[in-house]
Amino acid sequence: MATTRAALTDEDIRTLVRGATPDERAFAARKICRRLDAAVLSEDDRGHAQDILRVMARDAAEMVREALSITLKSSPLVPHDVALQLARDVETVCLPILGASPVFTDADLVEIVRLGEPVRQVAIAKRPQVSKAVTRAIVDHGAESAVEAACANDNADFADQTLSDAVERFERSEQVLAAVAYRNALPLAVTEKLVSMVSEQVRDHLLNRHEISAELALEIAMGAQERATVDLVDQAGRTSDVKAFVSHLRQHDRLTASLLLRALAQGHMTFLEWGLAELASVPHHRTWLMIHDAGPLGLKAVYDRAGLPARLYGAFRAGVDTYHSMEFDGGARDRERFQERMLHRFLTQPEIAGREDTDYLLDKMDRLSGAARASYQEKAEARRQASA
Repeated sequence: MATTRAALTDEDIRTLVRGATPDERAFAARKICRRLDAAVLSEDDRGHAQDILRVMARDAAEMVREALSITLKSSPLVPHDVALQLARDVETVCLPILGASPVFTDADLVEIVRLGEPVRQVAIAKRPQVSKAVTRAIVDHGAESAVEAACANDNADFADQTLSDAVERFERSEQVLAAVAYRNALPLAVTEKLVSMVSEQVRDHLLNRHEISAELALEIAMGAQERATVDLVDQAGRTSDVKAFVSHLRQHDRLTASLLLRALAQGHMTFLEWGLAELASVPHHRTWLMIHDAGPLGLKAVYDRAGLPARLYGAFRAGVDTYHSMEFDGGARDRERFQERMLHRFLTQPEIAGREDTDYLLDKMDRLSGAARASYQEKAEARRQASA
């Protein structure tokens, strides 16, 4: 126990075991836990250290057990039996270790969720990592507050069906529905289920951040009675089935030159490829080659075959050339910054689309600084006057 002795003193251990007051023993417990957690322990030393932790976990004073739970809440040093013992303790003792300890297995956490009261379920729902098995248990057995906490935790892993079941079980809970809606990623089926269930503000967030089907996107975009509208360009960038999306738009005469140009200006090249392929009745792989690998005449050929207006070809050519001259740099907000740069360069090309499309693209620049946006607007207005 040489290493453990180096980390502790005999006086520390005597105080822990025989301290006259709970305060003294709690102070010794915190000191011992910090030193043990920082020490490099051999297998023998680790066993001795864990025996010391078992002494703490049996202390009659709540503050001693609380000191153990708080100080070693994220440490793998805590023995499994001690972690389970602390999980059954009073709230001040159980909540820190339930919320962070890596010692618990999924089976442990599922059982605690199944049998525990809401406050313990919430602590588990907020853990730094929550597996699909545990979120399944929370949705099946958890109180509303626990399900809300799990859904609000983007580090909680949900199976698609589990999220769908959470929405069905708590379809009248604004808190749970909002927590689901504001997750970083949502299955399409869950998004579409939520659209008709949540408040207008949350609904706008869903439509602006998550994918929905082509059918629903078009229905909302065309429905004047709807509380919110869908930007089909944004949905084009989010959809996981671009081919089906453009096919549906064409069936409803919404796959227009304006829509394709707006999408191109925001860097949605895949949508442009499939859109031109659909309109030109050319296989996607051939369209891709004509746009990217066939020299200056390839884009013109597939563009003309698609029946798009000759007056807009220059704008499409400028957009494709701008796209080819740029790359994602792999940094934070990569896609957003790429789109900002794409819009900037697209809008400052000598040839651009009509006023309505330009106004739309300028609106997309709102996330840039006011000075930058004003500069782009000046250049766009100058071009308008020159062409008037």
